[in-house]
Formats: sequence, C-alpha cells, structure tokens
Amino acid sequence: MDDRQVRIKRYKEIIAVFTRHGFGMLFQQADSHPFLVKKRGVSDQDVASDNVEASAGKHLRMALEELGPTFVKLGQILSIRQDILPDGVVKELKKLQDSVPPFPFPQVRTLIESEFHDSLEHIYQEFDPEPIAAASVSQVHRATLFSGVQVAVKVQRPEIEDTIDLDLDIMKSMAHLIDHTRYGKLYDFNGMVEDFESAIKAELNFMEEGENADTFLHHFRRDEGITVPKVKWIYTTKRVLTMEYSDGLKISDLEELDRAGLDRRKIGERIATSICNQILRDGFFHADPHPGNIQVLPDGTVVFLDTGMVGRLDETSKEMISGFFVGVTTKDSGMVVRSLVDMDVTVDQKDMKNFEKDVDTIVVKYLTMPMDEIRIDDLIREVFHTVYVNHIKIPHEFTLLAKTLAPLQGVLEKLAPELNAIIIAEPIAKKLVYQSFSLRKVKKQVRKEIWRFQGMLHEFPAVMQNILHRIGEQDFSVPIEIKGGDSLQKQLSRITNRISLSVIMLALSIILAGILISFGLIAGNSGVTIPFALNILKTGLIVSVLFLLIIILFLIRSYR
Repeated sequence: MDDRQVRIKRYKEIIAVFTRHGFGMLFQQADSHPFLVKKRGVSDQDVASDNVEASAGKHLRMALEELGPTFVKLGQILSIRQDILPDGVVKELKKLQDSVPPFPFPQVRTLIESEFHDSLEHIYQEFDPEPIAAASVSQVHRATLFSGVQVAVKVQRPEIEDTIDLDLDIMKSMAHLIDHTRYGKLYDFNGMVEDFESAIKAELNFMEEGENADTFLHHFRRDEGITVPKVKWIYTTKRVLTMEYSDGLKISDLEELDRAGLDRRKIGERIATSICNQILRDGFFHADPHPGNIQVLPDGTVVFLDTGMVGRLDETSKEMISGFFVGVTTKDSGMVVRSLVDMDVTVDQKDMKNFEKDVDTIVVKYLTMPMDEIRIDDLIREVFHTVYVNHIKIPHEFTLLAKTLAPLQGVLEKLAPELNAIIIAEPIAKKLVYQSFSLRKVKKQVRKEIWRFQGMLHEFPAVMQNILHRIGEQDFSVPIEIKGGDSLQKQLSRITNRISLSVIMLALSIILAGILISFGLIAGNSGVTIPFALNILKTGLIVSVLFLLIIILFLIRSYR
C-alpha cells in the first residue's frame, strides 16, 4: 500500500469515527477535498441511539481515544482551551486517558539495540522486561547500569512517529478547511495545529526532553527541596531516555505521605512556590504538572517527572503575568485589565473595549472576596470564558500556562486545604515587578536598544545622501490633502511640507547625536581607546550642527 492509499484510508477512518460519534456535520462542507471521498456505509444516521442524550463532550472524548495517540494528545491540549470550547466539553476532555496496553518486550529490545548498535545485555546490567508505566507514545522500564545505579528507561513505541506524522498532515488539511468557515475565521486553527505539532514533536524527541530536565536542574539549584532526575546521556538517544530512577511517593497518596511522617503543608508550599518561580522567575515551566508527574522523596524533596512538555515565556510575558497576580493581590483592577488586554494587541479596538469591560466585571467580583477564598482555577476559567466570548486569541504559551496553573489549587487543597496559590504567588510576582524598575534592568534595556540601533549607523549615510540629493532636486515632500479651497491647500502644503521636513531633520539629528554620544560613552567604558571615542563624539556634534543649519535654512525659506 503506497503513501497516498495509507493517507486516504486513515482519512476515511477519522471521518467514520467522528461521524459515528455524531460529528459528521463537520465534514459536510468539505466534500470537494480530494481525500474526502463519499463515506459509503457511514452517515449521521449511524450514530448510536444514546448519542442524542449523551453530551457532545463525552462523544468527542470517546472519538479521540478511539483515534489513537495523536488525537489523545490533541484532546489533552484542547482540555485547557476554555477560550474556544464550552465548559462541559472541556470537563469531559480532561478525562482523556493516556494509558494503553504495553507493547511486547521483544520490540523494546529491538528498538534499544538499534539505537545503541549493541546488545541489551551490554548496555544495562539488568533490565526489567515488565514496564512500570505505559502510555500512547512510550513506556518506562526499570533497569540497572553496570555502575550499580538504578535508572528508569523511557522507550518510544515502534513506528509511533510515522503514525503521528500522518495524523498531523491530515489535521493540517482539516484545519485549512475549517479556517474557511465562519467559526474558523474567529480562531486560527492552522496556527493551533502548528503549535500542537511543535509540542508533540518536542515530546517525541527524548534528547530535547533530556535537555529540558537539565535546564530545570540548573534552575532548581536556587530552590530548596526541588529537583528532577538526572539524565544519563551516554544511554540516551532521540528514542530512548535513561534517567535516574526516582522511588518517591505519589503526592496523591495522602495516607502514604502521612505514614512516612511528611509535612503535607510544606510539600504543597514547595510545589506551588516552585511552579510560580518557574513561570514568573525563570520563564521556563513544566507544562504538565499533574499529580502523576510529581513525587516526594523520604526527606520531603519534591521531584518533577516527565519534562517533555514545557512552556517558555519572554521577559515581556513574565512581566504581564506578574502584573496580573500583583493586581489581584493588591486589588488593583486596572492593573489586572492592562495585563490581560496585552495578550492580543491585534484585536479590534471595539472588541478590546468590550473585553476590558467584561474583565473589569470579573476583577471586581474577585477583588471583593477575601484573599484566601480566591481559587486560581476558578479565576482562570472565568477569564478564559470572557476571552472566548470576546473572540480574543490567546497565544500558545498562555494556554500552556493555564494548563499548568488550573490544577494547582486542586493539588494544594488535597495536600493542605488552607493553602492558596494566589497568596503564594504574590511575593514572587511583586519581586519581579520591582525588578523591572531596577536601575540594573533599565541600564540593560538601554544598552540593548543602543546596540539595536547600531545597525542603523551603517545604513544612515546612504539614507541621508539620498534625502539630501532629493532635497537638492526639489523632489522631497510630505504630501497633505485638504478638502476644499485649492489656493489655500497649495499655500498650506508648501509651508507644512517644509516645516514637516524640519521636524523630521531635527528628530534625526537628535537621534543620531544621541546614538553617537551614547556609543562613544559605552566605547570609552569597554576597552576602546579614548581617541576613538572622542572621534565618535566629534562626528556626532558635527553632524548635529550640519542638520541644525539645514533646519534653519528651511525655516527661513518657509516664511518667504
């Protein structure tokens, strides 16, 4: 069977599954697509009788589980998209199970030996053929290195990458079709699929997961009682990941935690503080911190597992999120609104005004509540709903952020009901906000901007030569159209054009002089010789005087 036939077969299978679960209408306007041939024997009438009474969310979940790992992963991502899906559907999608029967040990052996070009017995001293965990993309085995170190070996399912590549290709085609519908115009489904592709591709590359673990380990050095298992790089490839074995307790097993004499409140504080630090301080956070991915060692150390899915935030995003938390904790509704509206700067101004009004209503509601009664999951859910009804597009990073924060309050309540994520986040957010106004931060930003303008220095002489040439040829103007009064228009145009040119020249002179002077000062403090720095300063002054003379000349001519 060639690739085209495989693709068509999978396409039909996807359509059949969705139709059987009551979603056949999704494909009604896609009949012209070359791969969407008529579904003989499959129609909306084939939907089971109980489909009428069952929720759409339930059947969507069942369809995704039936279609396999790619769609399960997609459903897990969609489970946090309260900006585009109703609450009932989101609730159902959160039930998606990524647990499947393990694949046979002979296949495990074959894959490992093909990756390392050696026999399994030469790689590991001991290797347990029974997996300790199995998911749709991989399964984990316990093993022992020849050094005696106990390790967990994560092995990718055979041919899973080919399966996911095919499904992603089909998803892209479907997203393209949906984007031509009215609903698709509101939400960038092509962009969503691209984000999903990036996330799942990263999860398939175990080398990248290992690098994520190393990054976390580096960041966690500043935190007490937080760690991740160390990667054994000699025994790691793109499809096999070997890490130190963590024999910790599940945070969901409260009885075991109590029997071990562990302080549940302290554990909860460490988890919440770490997640807040990851987001607000590091801009690099674990995007799937469900209870199954967090363990506690006998000494109370919290261990984060499975670092395949991470989120990254730049400085601007971190400051926006910090502003949100500070606004909530200080009961500053304006600060909260400003932080949220920055999510989508391309949105229509009318929609933005409505969004601000709706967000302000939410903020007022929560700011009247005692701080210890504010649940971060409820707050995020209401904000996402408001985003949804106002057609605001949420960047991918913020959906991952919601995926990280939404379950946090539930985890804390099980460990210690008195803990509150908002209160824990407050001092971390305030610290970051204060740092953004520090002299060091301002100096760093100024230096960054100066070096950004450095490239302009190379282009500036040619640009100025062209401008001066056009001025000499009387071919440089700033056109202004005034309705009514041709004679007045001509007179005002003549004066305004020259004044406008004067303002432009003045601005350019100030910018150039400032850049040259600043560059000269920086150069003088960075090992460049003083004569060189003085030459830069002289050049800046000469150019500024030249521009000033030109400006005076044009101002005199404007009043003739």
